[in-house]
Order: sequence, then structure tokens, then C-alpha cells
Amino acid sequence: MGSEMLKPVETAVGGNGNHAVGIESVADILSRELDHVIRDWLVRVEQEPDLTCIKLNFEERTGHLPHLLHDVIARLRLDVGTKAPISKWAAEHGDLRRKQGYTAAMTVEESRLLQVTIFSTLHKNVKNLEFGALLPDVVTIADEVDAQLKEQILRFMAADEAAKKRN
Repeated sequence: MGSEMLKPVETAVGGNGNHAVGIESVADILSRELDHVIRDWLVRVEQEPDLTCIKLNFEERTGHLPHLLHDVIARLRLDVGTKAPISKWAAEHGDLRRKQGYTAAMTVEESRLLQVTIFSTLHKNVKNLEFGALLPDVVTIADEVDAQLKEQILRFMAADEAAKKRN
């Protein structure tokens, strides 16, 4: 029996520790780890006094995240060169955060923390990553999260402009 026949099949434990997985795309990892991303993001948000000064329950604070993350995952799964649709959820989230008393700067901070959380999740799952697509996917994630942030800020600006016209 040659030594090449004795090589173990490599598997890695998923972020929740419950199952073994093989090599996955970034989109697959984010889809599988969706609940962990949301919880990890909330932990980061709760450490920011500039964000927690607005008192929100779990649903009010995180209810938008599954939609925004699904938009990121969908964007990762688009064929190269395909133009991504503008996230309607991001625009709605901008309206919601403004009504909840957020400033534009607070929205930027939440978005920054989302990127940090996504990239930290990928780092935790590094043994599972399809490395050939990793850097292009990181660029896509950053571009999508920034595009979502742009939609949110546009809503803030439109609401501010409307308020000025009323006064």
C-alpha cells in the first residue's frame, strides 16, 4: 500500500461546530453562516456607544441584515460582468434608520461593522474557502456593501432635503 493511499480526506468544522464541510465558495459560506454573521455583527454594534445610544430591540436592530446579506450573497453568485441590481432593502433600511433617529455617520459605522464581520467570518472559515475566487469575492463584497451604504445615505439626503423644503 503506497503512502498516497493513506492520505486523509480533509474536512473542516463549520462555524457552528456541528457539521463537516469541504471547500466552499464565499457565497456558500456566508449563506451557511448567516445567523452567526448577524449575531457577531450585533456584538460589535453593542460595543459602540455611538450606536447603542439609540435603544432598539433585537428585531429593530438586526431585522434588515438578512435582506442585505442575501443581496450580498446574490451579488457574489452573479456571472462576472453582470450588472448588480440596486438593493431595495438598502434604501428601505436607510429610511428606517433615519426614522429611528440614526445619523448618516451612524449608518456608515454600521456598514463598516458589517464588512468587518463578513471578513471575520471568512477568516474563521479559511480552511473551507475556495481560494481562487477569494480576492475577487472580497472586492465584490466591499463593492456591494458600499453600494448599499450609498443607497442608505441617498435616502438620508433626500429626507433632509424634503425637511428643508417643509421649513
